[in-house]
Amino acid sequence: MTTNPPIRTTEQISRQRRQMVVAVVAMLMASAACVAIAPMLMPDSYSVVEHSISESAAQGVQDAWLARLGFLLLGFAVLTSASIAGERWGVWGRLVHRAYGVSMFGVAAFAHMPWEDVPYDAFEDFLHSVAAYGIGFFFTAGVLIVTFRREPGMRSARLFDWITIVAALVIPMMMFNITGIAGLVQRVLFGIGYLWYGMEAVRSGRTDDPVDQPVSYDTPASLAGAVRTSKQEAAQ
Repeated sequence: MTTNPPIRTTEQISRQRRQMVVAVVAMLMASAACVAIAPMLMPDSYSVVEHSISESAAQGVQDAWLARLGFLLLGFAVLTSASIAGERWGVWGRLVHRAYGVSMFGVAAFAHMPWEDVPYDAFEDFLHSVAAYGIGFFFTAGVLIVTFRREPGMRSARLFDWITIVAALVIPMMMFNITGIAGLVQRVLFGIGYLWYGMEAVRSGRTDDPVDQPVSYDTPASLAGAVRTSKQEAAQ
């Protein structure tokens, strides 16, 4: 005997969307707090200007768990945001941003080599680098996909998209080619990323796109409205 899925009203769906938006923003803020506080727990030789965020989560470093927690929270925030983005991000946009979220789990699971001259696992550092390169690629590609899906009137959102894309391309080059500022410029890039995902979560809360779950109707009137909409779409 089969059972029908639970019936949910449009109001319940909207409430669920708002709750997910709040969850995304809360996770982004908690992640940013972890990343900001982690350097305070590092040895005196650690510099927020010179050393990367990943180095505050490095192998063999005491209290590295805090930065790693920040990575995990950011990954969960992006995965949740992708689930409510709907057609604003499109299928490919959601897929690429989900890949970013999974890559963030990778940098949390596999730690960077320590900045100090101590023994470390080179293979783990390699896996961390692979995940980090994935983060850079998927973030840039994901923002690019979303900006081309913007509605014509969203000029300010599209402008910030391009600022984000340029930063995602230029800042990594600065990290590798300018000595002593890797930590500073990477934190600028993370700040831009937090802001971009936070703004996207808020925009998702203002749309009627369905979340990634089955949607049902609880009244004959709402069901009839859905049927009429389907017929109109089929006639177009």
